[in-house]
Amino acid sequence: QVEMVESGGGLVQPGGSLRLSCAASARIVSTYTMGWFRQAPGKERESVAAINWSGSEIYYGDSVKGRFTISRDNAENTLYLQMNNLKPEDTAVYFCAASRTTAQVMALSPGVPYIYRGQGTQVTISS
Repeated sequence: QVEMVESGGGLVQPGGSLRLSCAASARIVSTYTMGWFRQAPGKERESVAAINWSGSEIYYGDSVKGRFTISRDNAENTLYLQMNNLKPEDTAVYFCAASRTTAQVMALSPGVPYIYRGQGTQVTISS
């Protein structure tokens, strides 16, 4: 049973924007901290951002701070990632995930275990 599905990836030029969406089951949205991570070929998983259930706690990885915005719509069971001023180094497969940890831990600590994750959406930044 697929419980988290990402969409919105694509190819954009440097400096461009994309908005990723993650449709999740109501059970996940109502229970867990949610966030985004990315993985580029040959590189380790990198946490991007995380948000707690109410949206009152939001944290970002240093490489995306000031450019990306995470949000969630619990009524629509959807997690979002607005990505602006995209750079070639942002190229990766982006995954949404759910965790039992706090948003701070999920966004800033490596190796956080995820209870659920989606299948990913490719984001490519190239001219």
